Amino acid sequence: MGKRIVVVGGVAGGASVAARVRRLDEDAEITMFEKGPDVSFSNCALPYYLSGTVENADDIVLMSPEEFKNQYNINAVTNTEVIDVSAENKTVQIKNLVTKSIETYDYDELFLSPGAVPKMPSYIKGIQNENVFSVRNVVDIRKIYDYINEHQVKKITVVGAGFIGLEVTENLVEAGKDITLVGSSKHVLKNMDDDLAQIIHKQLMEHGVNLLLNHKVVEFTGDSVVFDSGENVPTEMVIMAVGVKPETTLAEKIGVKIGKTGAIAVNQNYQTNLPHVYAVGDAIEVVNMITKKKERLDLAFPAQIEARDAVNHVYGRLVQQHGVIGSQVIGVFGLNAASTGLSEEQCQNNGIDYRVAMVAPKDKVVLMPDVHPIFLKLVFNYPTGEILGAQAVGKSQVDKQIDVIATMITMHGHVEDLQNLELCYQPMFSTAKNAVNMAGLVATNILNDEFKQVPMTCVRKLVEDDAFIIDAREPDEYAQGHIKGSLNIPLSQFRDRLEEIPKNQPVYIHCLTSQRSYNMVRALNNLGYSNIYNIVGSFSGISEYEYFHDVHDKREPILTDYKLDL
Repeated sequence: MGKRIVVVGGVAGGASVAARVRRLDEDAEITMFEKGPDVSFSNCALPYYLSGTVENADDIVLMSPEEFKNQYNINAVTNTEVIDVSAENKTVQIKNLVTKSIETYDYDELFLSPGAVPKMPSYIKGIQNENVFSVRNVVDIRKIYDYINEHQVKKITVVGAGFIGLEVTENLVEAGKDITLVGSSKHVLKNMDDDLAQIIHKQLMEHGVNLLLNHKVVEFTGDSVVFDSGENVPTEMVIMAVGVKPETTLAEKIGVKIGKTGAIAVNQNYQTNLPHVYAVGDAIEVVNMITKKKERLDLAFPAQIEARDAVNHVYGRLVQQHGVIGSQVIGVFGLNAASTGLSEEQCQNNGIDYRVAMVAPKDKVVLMPDVHPIFLKLVFNYPTGEILGAQAVGKSQVDKQIDVIATMITMHGHVEDLQNLELCYQPMFSTAKNAVNMAGLVATNILNDEFKQVPMTCVRKLVEDDAFIIDAREPDEYAQGHIKGSLNIPLSQFRDRLEEIPKNQPVYIHCLTSQRSYNMVRALNNLGYSNIYNIVGSFSGISEYEYFHDVHDKREPILTDYKLDL
């Protein structure tokens, strides 16, 4: 008889454990216990049922218990909770949640993959109201869908501006609902920095979302959401999407060590402190490849790799755990945002010296139809130039650029390595010099201190301080919209107008995408100027960055008009 394998949890991590065991051992007796009614469902697809993109909630379930048994000879047992474990006797005690009966199963190896549960902060008064919902499984999404239809709900508040919050928001808007999206931080998506997040804010606003940032919820009444400021917004129902916490109830009960992150602590081979007990998925803490620190990461692909490696160890195969970098992508009303590795904020929090390169090339050759910019931000170590992270926002498939950079991070690549990467080119797919190549070129120049730059986040302060700003675009572009107080000296004219450019104070130069301004900066440096700065992102980036707060907060713009290409 083969090994007796018991798996606690039947979604990404647990199902992957069971499938991997079967691929390595045809004689193994595999039993997977899931306390919910479904196994092997796609968490990430849940919000798309609300808009009808996924027409049938049953389709979110990728495989039934019968299919597990017929195809893989895996016993997938639903509506059954593992309530206790004896590591000494190598047994689990299970409870059938329908019949309430309790049984005991033997195991040779036990895998914990209980996942995570939605955070439902107890300090919020009314959190248990019948019109307050969370999103974690197929049962949850059905309840939300049914409540909307039964009560003919129109106004919905989504609390939490991370991935789930944004996906739920988009799909509810597509379903014709009036949505208020509430975030407790200054911008959406903690994996993005504030500069690129502003582009997403603009996209949300333009699609009718009432976006409230820096707001802390303190109460849900029957028909409103109340904030600590005393403000409130009317609502008919609330969907909580403020994140998840690891499900460690069973682990703590049986004596599994919990790490500093609040998740299950595992070693290189995903073993817990108990013999023959492994743990994988959202419930465990992992190591960040770059910072080398423990963290939590709730993503499907790492869970599946953890499952594979844990099973490999059971069967004597080599396991190499290199850590995670957290590559993610999301679509927001036709705008795509992707990231990998560390953001600027994470570098600051970890005391890492870094520099940033940002480029905004077009996503294809400009004479092709439907051309849009890609805002690509590269974060790298200083002075080594090792790539630390990247973020991209655009209407094209920006995951391509981020996937390339994620690969380079995994290979411990440096910014110089990006310059000469031979990437696919065709006018409808990319520019000849891909955004990744351009980011590498700019980053290498910054690394070598070949020119100076300031981020577009500083431009408002520069305007308020009456800084000397040059607009290097042509006069007709300048006339259509420009930074207030800036001087229009086009790249095509500056050599004849050097007397207008001072040497005794900082001079800040921008164009539309930083290409012309960069050339002017380099030329002025070659002419003996040492006070010249290129403005990262240039007018296109400044427009995207400033627009949301100008409109939403009704503040005084620093631009006479905007250039919005996204």
